[in-house]
Amino acid sequence: MDVKTLIIHPEKCNNCGDCEIACIKTRTSLTSPGLSCIRILKDNEDEEFFFPIACKQCENPPCMATCPKEAIYRDAELDRVLIDRQKCVGCGMCVSACPFGAMKLDKQKAKSYKCDLCEGSPECVKVCEPMAIEYLDIEMLTRPNMVRGAGKLARLAKP
Repeated sequence: MDVKTLIIHPEKCNNCGDCEIACIKTRTSLTSPGLSCIRILKDNEDEEFFFPIACKQCENPPCMATCPKEAIYRDAELDRVLIDRQKCVGCGMCVSACPFGAMKLDKQKAKSYKCDLCEGSPECVKVCEPMAIEYLDIEMLTRPNMVRGAGKLARLAKP
């Protein structure tokens, strides 16, 4: 089975927000546009750098390890990490555990949520004209891409 994941190219992101809008349009379970499963981090000092953040579908997800209700599981078909919203109690442990800030909590519904890769056809990828988000085989995630993105992300995280 070919394992695919979202690959982010922050240097190509133009902050158009189309990915966030596409995500919300596919998620009838979410309650507001602020609850997109993908979000764009912005660097206030560098108005030309934007970093789309989405679930990395970790091999050993910390969110899954911390869930007290075992509501987070790995889907064997697409090898993605999913949330059983029936089991989720909205405690937020998974949100705290995610090192990427990709896990979120809908406080109104008291349920966690995250990117589920749109059943293997991510809407954010379809609308991203600058191709800052791609859905490719995991082997396509190259080390130089990771290093470049991590450096910019570290700069964004500074207080």
